[in-house]
Amino acid sequence: MTANRDTAVPLKDGVADYFAEIASPPSSSTMLSPAHVQSGPPIEPLVRIVTYDPSQWEAFVDEWVSSLKTKYEKVLRYTGANDHGIDVAGFADKNYLQGIWDNYQCKHYRDAITPGTAWPEVGKMLWYSFCGVFTPPRAYYFVAPRGTGTTLTQYLTNASALKAALIEAWPKAVANKITATQLVTLDGKFAEYVDAFDFSIFQPMSPREVIEQHRATPYFITRFGGGLPPRPVVGAPPTDLGTHESVYVARLLAAYSEHIKAEVPDVAGLKAWKPLEDHFKRQRECYFHAEALRIFVRDKVEPGAFEGLQDEIYHGVADTADGDHADGFERVKAVTQAAQNVPLDAHPLGASALVKDKRGICHQLANEDRLRWTK
Repeated sequence: MTANRDTAVPLKDGVADYFAEIASPPSSSTMLSPAHVQSGPPIEPLVRIVTYDPSQWEAFVDEWVSSLKTKYEKVLRYTGANDHGIDVAGFADKNYLQGIWDNYQCKHYRDAITPGTAWPEVGKMLWYSFCGVFTPPRAYYFVAPRGTGTTLTQYLTNASALKAALIEAWPKAVANKITATQLVTLDGKFAEYVDAFDFSIFQPMSPREVIEQHRATPYFITRFGGGLPPRPVVGAPPTDLGTHESVYVARLLAAYSEHIKAEVPDVAGLKAWKPLEDHFKRQRECYFHAEALRIFVRDKVEPGAFEGLQDEIYHGVADTADGDHADGFERVKAVTQAAQNVPLDAHPLGASALVKDKRGICHQLANEDRLRWTK
């Protein structure tokens, strides 16, 4: 007999409580942010890099390499069929491959690097250093999105075990994979070379290490997000004018001269006109604020980001600068006011740009001859 759907059927003990429990929405311990509503929760860099395709991984490696330049005198990427097993080389001296150097073997694999994948790469390093193409590197790191697998990591942290495993695997896994023109057998002088080789140079490098080094590059925020850190407080401008201020200061003085219809030869001459002296002090403070922002973001965002911010300000004030004004002083005031009102919500540095920065950028543009206050 089939029960009528509209007839309430009593639930067994405990079942009703179960349904009541799962019907209640889970409570959140964090406040929902606009960024989460827009894009969802942030993806951790370690998770993000394992989703990269080969071209994305190559771009990431290019960015990461720039972080190595602080450790070495020169860093080079080797590409092409004849790289002799070198992907990224960091040179500690001017002797390059014949001096002190480190090798970073950067591979894009779906899974963690296994011994079978590593053996031919180790073999190339042994063979070409034996042939004198280069001296053995000081260190040889395996770099991949998922790092090295457990077995390979165990070998890489035990030099004698690594050598024994490689020698055992050589005939089938290495001999025919070093060059396309010959079979490289492990015998004679080469066998002696391998036996005496320092296998401790081969080391694992975790993806976390690579990400932490990448964090020091100006590409990290663009690739992984997270925003800029808080800006340090900008101090007062120095008492003496710097040589980098000469252009914008000269143009402000010309604007003041046009306004009062009398020559203002230098900043000291402004003491006779208190409103102009106060205005100059504010403009100089704004200029140094903008300079502080430029320096602050220089190593934190991709090259050109700050110049892009300057372009936004320029295009926001250009018509005002070209308009009719009673004199240069009135033009300065109108342009800096227009700069203050330029919306920067769509620019990556917009949230970091304060009113003083926007006004100060106008004087940076004057320094670059993109804005003039007098005709």
